[in-house]
Amino acid sequence: MSKKINEACDANHLRGVVACNLQKVQFQLNNYLAGNNLNEIEEILTRLGRGGKIPHWYEGLSKRLIPNYDGKTIGSIVEMMLLATIEKKVLCGIPDLPTLMINPAKGVDFPQLGLGVKSPSDNFCTSEPFFSTYERLLGNMHDSLVLLTNYQDPDFKNKTKPLSIKSTKFLRGSELADKNLCSLAKAHREFLLSRNETLCKKLVQFLAHVNQSNIVANYLVSLVKVLQESKDNVDHTISLINKKFDKKIKSQVDKGEVPFEKDMISEILKIKDNPYQVDAIINCCNDWVIENHKEFARYPNDNEWDRFLTSPLDGKISISFALQWRYNFASVFNLT
Repeated sequence: MSKKINEACDANHLRGVVACNLQKVQFQLNNYLAGNNLNEIEEILTRLGRGGKIPHWYEGLSKRLIPNYDGKTIGSIVEMMLLATIEKKVLCGIPDLPTLMINPAKGVDFPQLGLGVKSPSDNFCTSEPFFSTYERLLGNMHDSLVLLTNYQDPDFKNKTKPLSIKSTKFLRGSELADKNLCSLAKAHREFLLSRNETLCKKLVQFLAHVNQSNIVANYLVSLVKVLQESKDNVDHTISLINKKFDKKIKSQVDKGEVPFEKDMISEILKIKDNPYQVDAIINCCNDWVIENHKEFARYPNDNEWDRFLTSPLDGKISISFALQWRYNFASVFNLT
């Protein structure tokens, strides 16, 4: 047990050193990506390379020329060069430094540091497999470095500039969650727990599974926003939903499309006459999850629930999902 605690402390310390030296990391990494002083990290790259061999792209990098690889390959290049930079330029003076490796199979890119890596370009997005829909609210178990690359820049595509990192951010694990959904969960957590734990679990389940491109789900999110407000405000929101839906149907008819059925929002409209509007809103959310996700949907398990109860719910990004997570880091870099 003590050995595991010491290892965790070491990872925390090393990760902290990296987090405090982000400018240095970015500067030195860009120096290497430009093909300068690569001899300093050639041995590290050989160790990290498949089969203990120097990566196939190294020769092009040394000539300051990287072909127009796909995004996944560019991501791998950034990962390896980043770890080599961290080892050579940031952690080099730390005694008994463990042998740093890349091993995403362990659930984290740099396991000895407990650190993940995301490398979006100017669309600010990356896509990755997900293990639990509740990651959308709870984030990751580990912290991450987010490196904004110039992969989509015309200068890189035209080979007039080398691959480079334009900005670097350090996100705690809990921050790698959906900003808006976390805000809603945080706003209602204590309110619902004081009323009924089951209601709180239903809301958490809805926020983890919601797809706001679905028109009914979008309406339900607008009701969740006014969950704790007066009956007049809730009724006003329902009236606006009704008007928007009628306008949508008229637009569909005008375009010759098959219009939505009015009963799609019938349960939402009934909330006006329900004396227990909080319960009614959340039960509508729960019905949407069951109807749209069926066996895929589930309540949070014990571990996820315990994490939710203590989570800062401080997500900083946007997350949507289809077959995998789509992370959007635009807000992290203060852009939309």
